[in-house]
Amino acid sequence: MKKDSVCCPPSLIPSRETSLFYLLGVLIALYMLAGAAVFSSLERPAELQAHQLWENRLRDFSHEHRVSCEDLKHLLSLYEEARTAGIRTKQGRALWDISGAFYFVGTVVSTIGFGMTAPSTLTGKVLLVFYGLLGCSATLLFFNLFLERVIMLLSLQICWCHRGRSRHSDTAEGRASDGNRNEECKPSVYQVTLILFVAVLLVACGAASLYSVMEGWTYFESLYFCFVAFSTVGFGDFVSGQREHHEDTWVYQVANCLLMLLGVCCTYSLFNAISVIIKQGLNWILKTLALMCQGICHFRMQFRPIFKICFSDSEPSKCCCENDNLHRQQVKTVSTSAHSMLWRSCAPSAIGKCLCKVETVCDKNHDRTKKGQDICSYKNNVVYGRPLPTWLN
Repeated sequence: MKKDSVCCPPSLIPSRETSLFYLLGVLIALYMLAGAAVFSSLERPAELQAHQLWENRLRDFSHEHRVSCEDLKHLLSLYEEARTAGIRTKQGRALWDISGAFYFVGTVVSTIGFGMTAPSTLTGKVLLVFYGLLGCSATLLFFNLFLERVIMLLSLQICWCHRGRSRHSDTAEGRASDGNRNEECKPSVYQVTLILFVAVLLVACGAASLYSVMEGWTYFESLYFCFVAFSTVGFGDFVSGQREHHEDTWVYQVANCLLMLLGVCCTYSLFNAISVIIKQGLNWILKTLALMCQGICHFRMQFRPIFKICFSDSEPSKCCCENDNLHRQQVKTVSTSAHSMLWRSCAPSAIGKCLCKVETVCDKNHDRTKKGQDICSYKNNVVYGRPLPTWLN
């Protein structure tokens, strides 16, 4: 008897890491589509309203000052080009002095990239490519080492707490717990995530208080800037330390750089911890899907002998059961226009003990005689069967 084929060939089953990669890619794509739909519904009406308002203001200004719209738009395009060199309608601080250049390279190596400052010379643009390649790599290594220091400090704190508890326990219990002390001192990913989340929240709230005073922003705008800057998104709609009076406030500039560094380190570490939790959730999803597939395959393999009746363009068959008491019993054949239906000619006591596996089915050849009658010629084949499972008897 041939064994039942498996549901999927082993060569077509991807590994766990490959399945995790595909599943994460699909979920990210769906997440981006959902985010695009939400933000489009929120921001698109405001964008259309802003465009309409700008066209009205541009038309009114051209009529009031008797300036053509084409000349006015040309002047505005020149202003957009001048913004890359630091030209603003309001006088601001110098962008390319020592402090301004240091702020610029800080946004480069931290991958923030606000966009309010960019090199305008060809040499500066070429240098930025190689400078950012090395600087960003070194900064990411620093962020990873920062996360390791946080985990080590948290482990030491947990070990200190366990040692304080072990002093009140018996010596026998202390000896039994020596082997598991290292495992107990390791913090879980949820503990690390909670600590980092609290740290990011404290740094963001403190920085937002400082920015709201020094930059003239509202507290909500300051919190928004902290998240955009600490997460290295860097839209550039809000940029700290760019006002003219900030050139003389060295304390604020140093505090701004330190807050940026601490906030980016904590936020990057928090993202790493959250990614571990996401990976655990994806592994659970894959495990659940694998169990479901195994259950479906097991269900199909159990019920396949009951519902498997093959019809092909071959001849009617005989049934030969594997049971010694039911040896080579014939199967009645009822002819139809297309196929033949097989009925077992078994004894009443043998019902349910023999299950035939049909391998070939009858092939009816029609010969039209002179009298208009059909003469069917058949060739008999042997079909082997096997007993039903015990749970079906």
